[in-house]
Amino acid sequence: MTILRSTVDASSADFIANVEAMNSKLTELDLEFRKVLAGGGEKYVERHRKRGKMTARERIELLIDEDSPFMELCPLAAFGSNFTVGASVVVGIGVVEGTECLIVANDPTVKGGTSNPWTLRKILRSNDIARQNRLPVVSLVESGGADLPTQKEVFVPGGAM
Repeated sequence: MTILRSTVDASSADFIANVEAMNSKLTELDLEFRKVLAGGGEKYVERHRKRGKMTARERIELLIDEDSPFMELCPLAAFGSNFTVGASVVVGIGVVEGTECLIVANDPTVKGGTSNPWTLRKILRSNDIARQNRLPVVSLVESGGADLPTQKEVFVPGGAM
């Protein structure tokens, strides 16, 4: 067997600069993932809890089989747009009663769980994944419907759901 030897000099200025640049980007990503987990923010999560309701992720956790994983899809949807990162919906694959399923849960802490164009794109992409992999879909809907300022971009293509 041929042994491959690296010629990378881990002490070179270029290598160190590349590591620093990568770590900076990873820090930025970590901040975006934290925003996703925060949903609409502490104020709206607290208001939701005062109503005796669970967050989207808590509902998913109770739905899936105990100690089974949940693989979230497209958590950074809407990144770089005017909409909340995560697109006001949690989507992923989890095991329910021993069957792998696509799970979709609106996040009511983000604008009442309303659907915007990014929400629609995320759901349509996840539906494609479910169809290609023959996964049943479980939808945990708690939504105010379409985000009114963007309804023309949601209703027509939304028929594909």
